[in-house]
Amino acid sequence: MNIDGAVAAIGNAQDMPGLPMAWRWSPMPRFVFSLAMDPDGLWAYQMNSLDVHDDGLARAVLAFARQHQLGRGRDARPFTVLSGFSYGAYRFDAVAAASPTVHGYHHGRNEALNEVVSAVFPAYRCEFRGDENLEEAVLRFKRMLRPTLVSRLPVPYLRMRYENTRTGSGSVGTSRGFTEHNVLLRELGLLEGAPSSFVEFENLHGKVWRVEWDGSWLVNGRPQDVPLSEEWVMTALGCSDTGLR
Repeated sequence: MNIDGAVAAIGNAQDMPGLPMAWRWSPMPRFVFSLAMDPDGLWAYQMNSLDVHDDGLARAVLAFARQHQLGRGRDARPFTVLSGFSYGAYRFDAVAAASPTVHGYHHGRNEALNEVVSAVFPAYRCEFRGDENLEEAVLRFKRMLRPTLVSRLPVPYLRMRYENTRTGSGSVGTSRGFTEHNVLLRELGLLEGAPSSFVEFENLHGKVWRVEWDGSWLVNGRPQDVPLSEEWVMTALGCSDTGLR
């Protein structure tokens, strides 16, 4: 696969200042795509930005991904994540790579190029468990993580199930499904005054909390003196260091 030739054929691709073997282009208003190629020309790393583009951040992410060859190879996991990243005032602490079968960035336009590109983006380590299968990775990449937004807040790895006798709402089945922390916070708040209800959730380390209301908050069977705060939830989900700005 001739990666640089494929990029040149895009038409409006330009060399990316400050990073060799890297290009950027804008396929339409609001979007900027940036891509850096490995020195051997066999793999590339692409970061897409929506609405707000930061050249410095894009260079830093691409350089980090290329240095560590994040997600390179057809046998790579759906998600590859590496901690130790930082740039400027951003609170990202990792860079993540989605495999070609997850991102589909060039699907329908250049399938050969698509197969040798990792979709990379600045991330928070608490967003990934590391063993996500293809279906889970596609769901989170396309519908939850919002990887093209450089201003995004953490979307912690969170699986939850619940049942509320007062509202009549609940999850389907006995398995915990992916959701976002604002849904968890909402359901925790609705537990008060709803006996025999519960919220059960799991973080990236596989630790599980079961929260119930029995005249007071019960967390894994132990009374909790104060309502469960957003800070408590984010700490439980491993995102206390990144926080919510």
